[in-house]
Amino acid sequence: MTRRAPIVRACARVAVLLLVAACAVAQAAAVEVSIACRCVEGGVNGSEARWIKQYVIPEYAAAARAQGRDVAVRLREFAGSAEQMSQQLALDFATGQGADLAEFDGFQIPGFVDAGLLKPLAEVAGPEADAWEGWSHIPDGAQALVRFRGKRYGVPEQTDVRMIFYRRDLFRAAGLDADHWQPRSWDDILAAARALKRANPAGFPLQINAGVAMGEATTMQGWLMLLAGTGEELQDAQGRWIVRSPGMLAALDFYKTVYIDEKLGEARTQRLVSGRNRSFTDFQRGRSAILIESNWFYYAAIDPQGDFPIADRDQLVGWAKMPARVPGGAVRGQDFVSVSGGNGFVLNPHSRNPHEAWTLLAFMNSAPALRRYQEYNEHLCVRDDVLPPHSQFLRDSGRELLPLTTIRPIDADYEKVSAEIQRMTESVIAGKLPPRAAMAEYAAAVKQIVGADKIVALGTSAIPGVWVPAIPAGMTSVDRHAK
Repeated sequence: MTRRAPIVRACARVAVLLLVAACAVAQAAAVEVSIACRCVEGGVNGSEARWIKQYVIPEYAAAARAQGRDVAVRLREFAGSAEQMSQQLALDFATGQGADLAEFDGFQIPGFVDAGLLKPLAEVAGPEADAWEGWSHIPDGAQALVRFRGKRYGVPEQTDVRMIFYRRDLFRAAGLDADHWQPRSWDDILAAARALKRANPAGFPLQINAGVAMGEATTMQGWLMLLAGTGEELQDAQGRWIVRSPGMLAALDFYKTVYIDEKLGEARTQRLVSGRNRSFTDFQRGRSAILIESNWFYYAAIDPQGDFPIADRDQLVGWAKMPARVPGGAVRGQDFVSVSGGNGFVLNPHSRNPHEAWTLLAFMNSAPALRRYQEYNEHLCVRDDVLPPHSQFLRDSGRELLPLTTIRPIDADYEKVSAEIQRMTESVIAGKLPPRAAMAEYAAAVKQIVGADKIVALGTSAIPGVWVPAIPAGMTSVDRHAK
């Protein structure tokens, strides 16, 4: 027994060492990170789900193994609406649950931050997040999509731009330039719409989003495009919400001209729950000729394999930059404007593996990974070293419009203010209120939302610089521009 004791002790030590080693291996194998996005393979944003499953997950796992790390990545697919996704993320982050990485629309960040549900990227991931090489390839304007109060809260990935689409066949029929149409002012847009209306008096040639049913599309595709064209934005340099201004009156008067005075657009479509889809169908079938939309409309909606296919899209559909109210009158003294949104990913502040989550996020947003994503879904990427590989439209529109673009305010009150913009435009296109009264209601509503100290009115008593549309010869209108 005595002679066996050293052997027993040695075996025990070996057993302990083996057990420790086994635990270490088990712990290494237990590293898991997950990704949540509004994407479902074979469903909504299916191309994104396929990219993550077929490329990101296996390639990242292989790269981690090559560095001695065993990492399992799981995709949490979400098939609901964008609003439902936001609600789910809020619940997850509030209860310390949810995926390590979550897809996010930039304008949602302030609300989550103010609710204590989101932390700065560098606070979750550490200083390596700020040192990431990718920031040098993302323009400051695109970084602003995920920046709030001077701090980054995520990594932007995709963006978009807004423009005017037009039907070349209908332009030719109306005697207009079908190949190189580029309006230089709002009056030029109206002149084209009037010519189209004369060619088809029963038609409604011009579509610009307005009203509550169109939701955020009203704010992005309609109001912000017009407001930027007057040289104004939603907030002043101090971050106060502008609630009365000459530019606002000019934009509201444009809506009134289109939908009430001259019926160049169909107001009923703007107020239908299915109105946006109907506007796409009208353009697809040639019932409308001018549509202000995002680039997504061209490369997805009316793609020959899209939901509103136009088989000969490249021949039938042209695009033009949205002009300022008058040349040089847009924001920053520009002749043309655009508006951009964008999405990216944030880190869950409760991630159990924040370093691994950041490493995965950096991998997903590397140039090689995003170039591969272009093979699944060709789009405008925020990285300047990742270009659309095939679409000349995306290359041209990105080159022309990204330098001109503006973004929505990164402000916790934005979504509530946006809802009031939608109500204001609806009151005008429905004929319920003239522009000045609609603006007064908006001012009162925004004051209730943000407080009197966070609003400002620009000089409107004499309405200096307010745009009045040119009235064609022979046309009269009694009190047409009464405010």
